[in-house]
Amino acid sequence: MSTMLLPHEHGDSKIQGWHRDRLAAVYVRQSSRQQVADHGESTRLQYGLTGRAVALGWPASRVMVIDEDRGRSAANAAGRPGFARLVAEITMGHVGLVLGLEMSRLARAGRDWHQLTGAVLAGRGTTGRRGRGLRSELV
Repeated sequence: MSTMLLPHEHGDSKIQGWHRDRLAAVYVRQSSRQQVADHGESTRLQYGLTGRAVALGWPASRVMVIDEDRGRSAANAAGRPGFARLVAEITMGHVGLVLGLEMSRLARAGRDWHQLTGAVLAGRGTTGRRGRGLRSELV
């Protein structure tokens, strides 16, 4: 899979050095086992996001794939160990970039979005300007 940078990603990027000092996380999820079986293209595209992280400056060895939630609904975070792992890694400040094919892969319920954005703020160790900016980009 060839990955190109978009025009706005050159030069004045929102991605800073401190982002690249942390891991890039690729979150892979499909809602049901049937979707996993029937939609191989979606699976391929989701795993292909590792190439996007590399194109954005992360070494392949620093790209973490979280795919424990394949075949699990995003209706809520309960029963999704991959989502829990992602939130934990972000909260501990280990993640500088999260990639997913669609944001609905991460969460659909408001409570889960709040958990995720709260983890981003905790991972930054701030509620200041940088934390708000990162939060607004996620939501």
